[in-house]
Amino acid sequence: MLDSAAPSSSPTFEVKGEDGHVISDDFSRLDLDLVHGFLTKTYWSPEIPRETVERAWRHSLAFGLYAADGAQVGGCRVVTDRATFAYLADVFVLEAQRGKGLSKWLMRVVFSHPDLQGLRRFMLATRDAHGLYAQYGFTALSAPERIMERVDLDVYRRKKQDAR
Repeated sequence: MLDSAAPSSSPTFEVKGEDGHVISDDFSRLDLDLVHGFLTKTYWSPEIPRETVERAWRHSLAFGLYAADGAQVGGCRVVTDRATFAYLADVFVLEAQRGKGLSKWLMRVVFSHPDLQGLRRFMLATRDAHGLYAQYGFTALSAPERIMERVDLDVYRRKKQDAR
């Protein structure tokens, strides 16, 4: 019998680059304080609570991007059922590490993950990185009239006010 709450039972997925960088889906390696600190400064999740970041990353297929010394310098997560659908989220590379091709390498590694093969739909949302994602087959919605959303841009601000 399958445990519906269990994530993939596959061993840790890890890819080492020639320059010493590593990408891993080992959740225990993630520096969630770094992830939270970065995300609070983005256009897509300002004011996101630390607990929300941890819960979101814990319940996703999370990837950390690490420098040769082991320090986390980027990452992303994929919200997925590991069978038919995936949503790429929270992709980031620290400012000091940009311009080295790390975001492109991160995307190649993510899309090669064994649990993300054979999916019918892989989605993402971006304001300014269309060129990057187009290199990996992403296009505008083929049938936007079929896609709906429910957005609450003030959810984190309200949670913060309610906590007071």
